[in-house]
Amino acid sequence: MPFIMGGGELIVDWLDKALQKYGHTTEVIKIPFHLYAPEMVEQMLALRLLDVKEYADLLIAIRTPSYIIDHPNKVVWFIHHHRQAYDLWGTYQDVPNTPEGLRIRETIIQADNRYLRQAKKIYTNSRVVSERLKKFNNIDSEVLYPPLMDAEQYCCEKAGDYFFYPSRITMLKRQYLAIESMKYTRSNAKLIVAGHPDTPEQFQYIKTIIEREHLQDKVKLIGNWISQEEKIELFARSLGCIFIPLDEDSYGYVTLEAYHSRKPVITCSDSGGTLELVENGVNGRVVQSDPKIIAMAMDDLFNYRSVAARMGQTGYEKLTSMNITWDHVVEKLTG
Repeated sequence: MPFIMGGGELIVDWLDKALQKYGHTTEVIKIPFHLYAPEMVEQMLALRLLDVKEYADLLIAIRTPSYIIDHPNKVVWFIHHHRQAYDLWGTYQDVPNTPEGLRIRETIIQADNRYLRQAKKIYTNSRVVSERLKKFNNIDSEVLYPPLMDAEQYCCEKAGDYFFYPSRITMLKRQYLAIESMKYTRSNAKLIVAGHPDTPEQFQYIKTIIEREHLQDKVKLIGNWISQEEKIELFARSLGCIFIPLDEDSYGYVTLEAYHSRKPVITCSDSGGTLELVENGVNGRVVQSDPKIIAMAMDDLFNYRSVAARMGQTGYEKLTSMNITWDHVVEKLTG
């Protein structure tokens, strides 16, 4: 989506760089797709009419619904459904629950069922997404974990007194839950939240929590994208990372960034893909999505810093053991 940056955009840009590094000639096609229900079907039809068959030996489709595009040699790296038509239906849905909305939802599902099956191979970015694909569409897939680009830039410095939560500010990422937890911390732990809000209303919502609960001395809120250099420095000097989305599609680049910085991760038992990397008491803490319990986890890592440091190192070692590398990704997608 234009002017919105997140994991879906990064995976495309980084894959492009990785493919070129390995000698492939690439062209990235970024097509605006906005989530206005009455126009979704027309946009999907426009994608189907886009003819790229004669221009490349391989089409790698990533973001929904790009796999609608026709090509005789199509591979899909599927990062998530249009979830509002699937597992988020009835909660965070953007398709109205009306006769027209139900027809739109059915069209989305039918298109997924038909055009995903035209791919020669389907990979996903997590077990969670593979399980959803099997559950909702009865389609088999293989997990292919996305790595960071230039992961060697991340480093570890002496831990400070804060936990770091960098992510797009949106209700599903639940920054509000991390902020509410700061009411209950007994240690001197602080929290830094950084990211661009999806809407001004969502930013105002979490800002109001800080003001209402008088947390200005405990929470620093940065409502915009920070530079790569600033993010690396904030990770390096943090005590640990907070990443507590609701049923996330994958482990999230935030988790990878934390572990490459040798920092432990606090996540929740209902955070989805993060549980593929974060093991409670081993390389971080997995807790209930309750502010008081999240606060206890922060206090524990604050008070037992040597334990926190050991967990961060263990997190880095887990990445190595899982072969989360661009070598592996390029081999799979072009093999």
